[in-house]
Amino acid sequence: MNEIAPFPSGIDPAVLAARLSDERAPDIVEALNEEAPEVAAAILLGLSQERAIEVLDQPELDSAADIIEMLPRDRVASFLSGMSADRITDIFREIEEPGRSDLRARLDAETRGAVDRLSTYGEETVGSLMTTEFVAVPGNWTVRQTLDHVRQVEKTRETIYAIFVLDPRTRALTKAVPLRRLITGQPEDNVLSVAPNRRPLAVSPTASREEAARLISKYDLLALPVIDAVGHLIGIVTVDDMIDAMVEKQTQDVQRFGGMEALPDPYMDIRFGTMIRKRAGWLCALFLGEMMTATAMQGFEGELEKAIVLTLFIPLIMSSGGNSGSQATSLLIRALALHEVRLRDWWRVALRELPTGLVLGTILGAIGIVRIVVWQKTGLYDYGMHWPLVAATVGAALVGIVTFGSLTGSMLPFLLQRLGFDPATASAPFVATLVDVTGLVIYFSVAMLILRGTLL
Repeated sequence: MNEIAPFPSGIDPAVLAARLSDERAPDIVEALNEEAPEVAAAILLGLSQERAIEVLDQPELDSAADIIEMLPRDRVASFLSGMSADRITDIFREIEEPGRSDLRARLDAETRGAVDRLSTYGEETVGSLMTTEFVAVPGNWTVRQTLDHVRQVEKTRETIYAIFVLDPRTRALTKAVPLRRLITGQPEDNVLSVAPNRRPLAVSPTASREEAARLISKYDLLALPVIDAVGHLIGIVTVDDMIDAMVEKQTQDVQRFGGMEALPDPYMDIRFGTMIRKRAGWLCALFLGEMMTATAMQGFEGELEKAIVLTLFIPLIMSSGGNSGSQATSLLIRALALHEVRLRDWWRVALRELPTGLVLGTILGAIGIVRIVVWQKTGLYDYGMHWPLVAATVGAALVGIVTFGSLTGSMLPFLLQRLGFDPATASAPFVATLVDVTGLVIYFSVAMLILRGTLL
């Protein structure tokens, strides 16, 4: 972290800083994301310390770790001292040694301890998302004392809209008081007199982020307390941090569902080599899977030579099975993420998808038969003298393939979760590839049964 080097001609960080000084922090972040890290670092130095800290605390700042490392050493400590511990922890995860240890040494003892604790939790847990900057008061305080305390600490806390009341003796969490109720209380009354008459909701630091999101959504919470094994309040998860985490998680899931590894940075910031690595592995795996399709067709080469007409419907058959499987996978991945279904519900889902697949397959099969009949009767195409049997083959095959696709697509997320993988790994291309191979086998097996003694 040395002095910032000269900048390319035409870029004046001081001018940019002056223009941005009166903007809101999210707007400043958007502007900094358009600049190189060294320019962004210089712009931050041109802002007031309070505004620079506010900007660095924004999760949307793409290159925060690079910017921090480029700042002069004498300014880093002052910036870090004003940032939230959870944000510092996130940035430290992106900084390599020895830079991380150097930055850690510049933290004050309290912040260093909080960062060390937060660093022990896995990235998908509540502990990695929580902040230790919350408002907590003992249960023997008055409303006046609590409000005075809120005024004193409000600039250093993540939120003041929820005040947590602790047992004066054990320091365990007992109540959560909304700010609205606190300011309507009588000044000399005990703070517990304005607390809701119910136990506060709380989660463990090792709980999943999805569980925290479910509670926040279900009960319309602004902040969810995080407690240890003995009930001590160790942090909170705020609704804005949860939204940011869920957006990031959904972005990764969408990328995985598209048949690739999740990207660690925004699309335009990904290096070419990283992009190739993230996409090539999945494409190669899917290509190898599609080779099984060629193998399956080779196994029915004799049938194809006898009944060329069957090849006309191979794209139709394969796409229908893959589409039905992808639909079911999409529904189940979402349901599992929202805890609408549990791992133990797999058999109930199977019983639901089986008749669903049969009905959907029957609908598509009927459309396929009608299409063949119309084309044959209007002279648009001649499917041969045994065209009724060809239509029956296509219709019956679609029933079987769509049913199989729906069952496979719905069961695959359960299987992946049971094996400890993210269900979102069941990407649409993966499901489609799997169903393509089995779809061909079903199609030609049905054809051999119906067309035996005629075309075959």
